[in-house]
Amino acid sequence: MRSVTGLQGAILAAAIAAAAFAAPSPAAADEFRFAYAVGDKYRVVSTVDEDVYVNRLYSHSARIVNRIAFEVADARADGAALLRGDFSTSTRYAGGVSYVADRVYRSEYWQLPNGRYEIGPAYYMPTVRHVPTFPARDLRPGDTWTAPGEERHDFRDDFGIPDPYIIPIDVRYTYEGPGELDGKPVRLVRAAYTVFVQPARPRSWTVAWPMQIAGYSDQLLYWDPERGALAAYEERFKFVFELSDGRTVEYRGQAGSEVVEAETMDRPGLEREMRDAVEGLEGVTVTSGELGVTISLEDIRFRADSAALLPSELAKLERIAEILKGVADRDILVSGHTALAGTESARLALSTERARAVADQLIRLGAREAERITVIGYGAERPVADNATEAGMARNRRVEITILEN
Repeated sequence: MRSVTGLQGAILAAAIAAAAFAAPSPAAADEFRFAYAVGDKYRVVSTVDEDVYVNRLYSHSARIVNRIAFEVADARADGAALLRGDFSTSTRYAGGVSYVADRVYRSEYWQLPNGRYEIGPAYYMPTVRHVPTFPARDLRPGDTWTAPGEERHDFRDDFGIPDPYIIPIDVRYTYEGPGELDGKPVRLVRAAYTVFVQPARPRSWTVAWPMQIAGYSDQLLYWDPERGALAAYEERFKFVFELSDGRTVEYRGQAGSEVVEAETMDRPGLEREMRDAVEGLEGVTVTSGELGVTISLEDIRFRADSAALLPSELAKLERIAEILKGVADRDILVSGHTALAGTESARLALSTERARAVADQLIRLGAREAERITVIGYGAERPVADNATEAGMARNRRVEITILEN
């Protein structure tokens, strides 16, 4: 081995010192721990832009909004938090204005500090579980690890499969280092997984069932170490389903979300404010409840058996849109309701279309961006009056605009 002169040794020592100084310091393991406080409320809104291909031919495009509103209901000595809330999935197809909710799911689960879930088998949501899962060690940029997870889907409408549909995944993580989101320091973590499964035949189905599922998800996670929670994520994905009837269905696109901590709503104060604001509007009442403050348009008038609003109702919505602009920091739920007439499926369709007509008008009037309004129809499931009388049926034919607390 060649000897090192004094000068060479000094140069080498200086180089080593400089390299050590330049090397990024590790992030401590306790920076990557979920840390929720009981009583806190969070809202997660993710958007998915998706193209769908059937038998390799383009079928359609859609934008999907997933909205999660949850509360930290309890905590355990091991640091796990009980998260409880509602999950909704709304879709806007090409040419549409508002997003219509397919379903609203209630769910609750314990989330451990490292990201793992403890959740009952009957719950469909969240769809992607145990992501991220963090290791119990300090992390330097470039460090990698692997942890199991799962996707759990509701295929009742698509394929008639009655049970939650589980797709196991092995997620590969890379800590990319410190970063920034909206001017705030975050930690950047890459999460990626591929799927190739040939699932067993389900116990029942309708037209077809997935015989093989293949694809990938590549996600960039923005971790907020100060809050102990995800701040946002970005995703690219592609999944191909080969079905038992010979068809292939491919979903490809991109998604993103942000997590927002909700501010406590002064419900009594907002309810009084809204009552004063709608004074003089015929058939309009204001109430408050678990979700927030609701403006109810009773006996709202449409053209017969349609979702076309009468001119008198359009003028009323102009006033309400201006009122809603005054509480711009809150998202909105627009729900449609009918009297007990016709078939259940017809009532559900009509209530959805009428709620959608109201939401579309509020969007056009600038009350909210489309992504901040959720539309759902309940048919005759939630009456506020007796359907045995004409006056009661008129009250039940209503659209409700709820200013959401979370």
